[in-house]
Amino acid sequence: MMDLLPLVQNETLKIWKKKRFYVILLILLVLIPLFTYAQMRVSMTNAENFKDWRNQVQQEITEKQNLLANDRMPEEWKKYDRIQVQQLQYYLDNDVNPNSPDAAGFTRMFMASSVAMFFPLLILALSSDLVSGERTGGTIKMLLTRPVRRWKILMSKLIALTMYVSLAIITTGAVCYLISGLVFGYGGWTMPVFTGFVVNGAAIDTSGVHPVPQWKYIIMQSGLIWISCMTIAILSLMVSVLVRSTAASIVTMMAAVISGSILAGMTSSWQAAKYLFSVNIDLTDYLEGTPPPIAGMDILFSLSVLGIWSLAALIVSFAVFTKQDILN
Repeated sequence: MMDLLPLVQNETLKIWKKKRFYVILLILLVLIPLFTYAQMRVSMTNAENFKDWRNQVQQEITEKQNLLANDRMPEEWKKYDRIQVQQLQYYLDNDVNPNSPDAAGFTRMFMASSVAMFFPLLILALSSDLVSGERTGGTIKMLLTRPVRRWKILMSKLIALTMYVSLAIITTGAVCYLISGLVFGYGGWTMPVFTGFVVNGAAIDTSGVHPVPQWKYIIMQSGLIWISCMTIAILSLMVSVLVRSTAASIVTMMAAVISGSILAGMTSSWQAAKYLFSVNIDLTDYLEGTPPPIAGMDILFSLSVLGIWSLAALIVSFAVFTKQDILN
């Protein structure tokens, strides 16, 4: 396995020289200040309208209850509002501000809102042309003429990709915290976040709810985001092996991610859709107690589905890359 290390170093340098990671960093440096400013305006408005955060939370509860009383509102939408009312009431009863303005809280909310679309698109920028890009550039022939087993070449690409996926998630959290901290202050790590909400139909079971420090919650959240991103990365690697064109590889995975995001909001009556990887990507919803897209889904189910898709993609990738003639 010692000959695998130089291959990993080579693949790591090749990804770095494409300067994709610089693009990701630039996107973060543009978007995060915009979201920070928007959140600052919201906080300023709330501070002007409410002298006490409890009044603000109570106002949110009242507004959602008024929406629930509207007969024109679809029952499917009411389910989410009923659960949000119960969650807000739980925070209010336990004297914890769910909208506390601090850098840690902003980072937690930004990461949670990015897992379904923003993170997958970042990962696609890194992974969609790992093999197809070398075919397009003609460097795959030189790579495969080296006296190294093919599976080791693909394994080195997978290891390098895993490193960059991890780095992208860590960098996103760090940049988010550093920039938002300039506005909200670098606190909030020990603030309690309630997790353990279980959805039962239109009601929510709070018997297993318990507080965890925000720093611990962010670590758990980041771990779930990593699993989702690695699933996207592995599937992208498979498509890159199967498809010869870099453009086709990128478009294929983008279509899968975007269509999955749309389907997640439309599949409540299509039970078979719960086996699609894209419907199970947003694992952080389970931490927050958000209802799953399809009744009966839970975190163990979604982890199993993503694991099966990832394993199948790895089997296909290594089988095709090591056995078929991909030089022509």
